[in-house]
Parts: sequence; C-alpha cells; structure tokens
Amino acid sequence: MATPTDDDLAAFHAAVADARPLPPSNRVHLGSPTPPPWPVQHRADERAVMHEALHGPIGLQDRLEGGDEPNYLRPSLASSVLRDLRRGRWVVQEHIDLHGMNREEARTQLAIFLHECLKHGIRCVRIVHGKGLRSPGRMSVLRQLVRGWLMQKDEVLAYCQARPQDGGEGALWVLLRSNK
Repeated sequence: MATPTDDDLAAFHAAVADARPLPPSNRVHLGSPTPPPWPVQHRADERAVMHEALHGPIGLQDRLEGGDEPNYLRPSLASSVLRDLRRGRWVVQEHIDLHGMNREEARTQLAIFLHECLKHGIRCVRIVHGKGLRSPGRMSVLRQLVRGWLMQKDEVLAYCQARPQDGGEGALWVLLRSNK
C-alpha cells in the first residue's frame, strides 16, 4: 500500500472541509444480550438421580430384574443406572427415527443427532431403528448396527430397549453423559 502524498492529503481535506459531526443520538446502548437462564433445579434433580443411581442400595427386586432385551452399560457405572433407565426414571427429551435410511445415512444422522443432544445438554433420548418388518427376511439391519455404534460412542453411558408403547424391540432409550 502506497503512502499518501501531500496532494492526496490536500484533496482529502478539501473534500471533507464542510463535513460536520452527527448530532448525538438519544439511544441507549444496552450492551450484549443477556445469557440464557441456567436451569438450576433441573440440574440439581439430575445430579440427585445420578447420585442415587450410583450410590443407592440395591434391593431384591433390582437383583431379580433383568431380561433378554438388549442393553448396554458403560463398565465404570453402577447397574442401578441401567435399572433406572429401564424403569423410565429418565425422561426422554429428544428422539430420532432412522426408518428407511441405509446404513451410511443412519450412521451419519445418528452421529449428528448425538452431537446436537450433547451440545444442548440433553441426557436421555429415544432412537427408533425399526423392527425390520419390511426388510428382506424380516431382519432389522439397523438394529444391530445402531447398538454397535452406540457402544463405540464415549458420550453414551447406557442404553436399553424401549417400553412397548415407545417402540419396544424397534427402539432404544439412551442415556448420554453430561456436557460438562
């Protein structure tokens, strides 16, 4: 960039010689927008549920409970976390339906979905993979794939089969880690 010459400066001063400052406006500068509120009670409730799940007593019913339905629990967590998820103690906050997608579309959409949930502090989700009723041989391809993908994700703490009214064999309830 060239340095302005005396002629350039003289031309500039001549061009702005009769310019005047703008009058002061009577507008108030409010600064940046306020941050969103923190759901203090909601977070306290989640901490209390997690504390009780990790440190609470294990009763006879808990020891007898179990089934053949698919489930996963990160090795470092207490079995009561899975029990609470299975019993519906965690409220499903978001869901995704993977019906009709091929394996690549489903994997991509699932990764995006989990990332967005983690970003927005969503802890419990429902993933509908389908029962495979319209698949060749009535075999759900996505069912096994989704379970494997979820076990590979660090943000997934646990999952279990959804209740019949929420999709049963064609859906999973998934507990995600906190975004802290």
